[in-house]
Amino acid sequence: MRYLTFIAPGEDHSRLGALLPPDRVVSLARGDLPTEMLAFIQAGPEAWQVAEEIVNQTQSVWPLDQVKLKAPLQRPGTLRDFYAFEQHVKTANKNRDRDVPEEWYQFPVFYFTNPGSIYGPNDEIAIPPYTQAMDYELEVAAVIGKPGTEINAKDALDHVFAFTIFNDWSARDVQRKEMKVGLGPAKGKDFASTLGPWLVTPNELTHKSAGGLGVYDLVMTARINGQERSRGNWKDIYYSFGEMIARASESVMLYPGDVIGSGTVGTGCLLELTKAEGPWLKSGDVIELEIEQIGILKNTLR
Repeated sequence: MRYLTFIAPGEDHSRLGALLPPDRVVSLARGDLPTEMLAFIQAGPEAWQVAEEIVNQTQSVWPLDQVKLKAPLQRPGTLRDFYAFEQHVKTANKNRDRDVPEEWYQFPVFYFTNPGSIYGPNDEIAIPPYTQAMDYELEVAAVIGKPGTEINAKDALDHVFAFTIFNDWSARDVQRKEMKVGLGPAKGKDFASTLGPWLVTPNELTHKSAGGLGVYDLVMTARINGQERSRGNWKDIYYSFGEMIARASESVMLYPGDVIGSGTVGTGCLLELTKAEGPWLKSGDVIELEIEQIGILKNTLR
């Protein structure tokens, strides 16, 4: 299934829906189903089964180009972002004239970012006035569907509701200064994160599995104003989603609606491509992130 949040023509309120490939949107509005994504995920497998039945009945269908897509999950409970692609880690450290810390190879690391600044497909993203070094980050994210703590890596995919594209927008000049303090990024990151265009359940990706544990052979690309700038593959990730979820759940409970980001795929940001010197993104730029089998996440800067 491909679940989404949308506004139908002539309406001003969001609906829960599903995508019927390639280009039809089905409303999941029904008296006994939640009307927004977080509550729907929290409702569990029985609600998800009802949603599949509704889709098969194909009620209330609109062409995709006639609806307005919103962030599929507009307020996740938490948003953890990992640092799991080795190529990105190596290049980012090389550009700072340092080696990859040996601790990076010991366990997957993450930081918490702001679940209250989520944007969706086609939203305009404001460049913060405090930065002169705006950057995108091409990532994939997993949305937790089943609660759990001390989750074993081999069982972690059972806890994933769906995957989506994640743009972890970055103010690189501010981030660079913050990282010197030693607490990780804060104002360099928390102003915007984009998720979308929809949530794709793991069963839709099984045929592209690359070793299990939430790793898939799927091409990831980024374009700025129509020009390709980044190209990588999900299968090149060093730490699987199974390992990341296991790490995240140590001594804490993960809840339905929590989001786990992968970190940037190799070449997946200007920081890698320009040796941290720019040129950086500017107002009016159109950024498209694409992951095979998932979709295209497009935003314009202002």
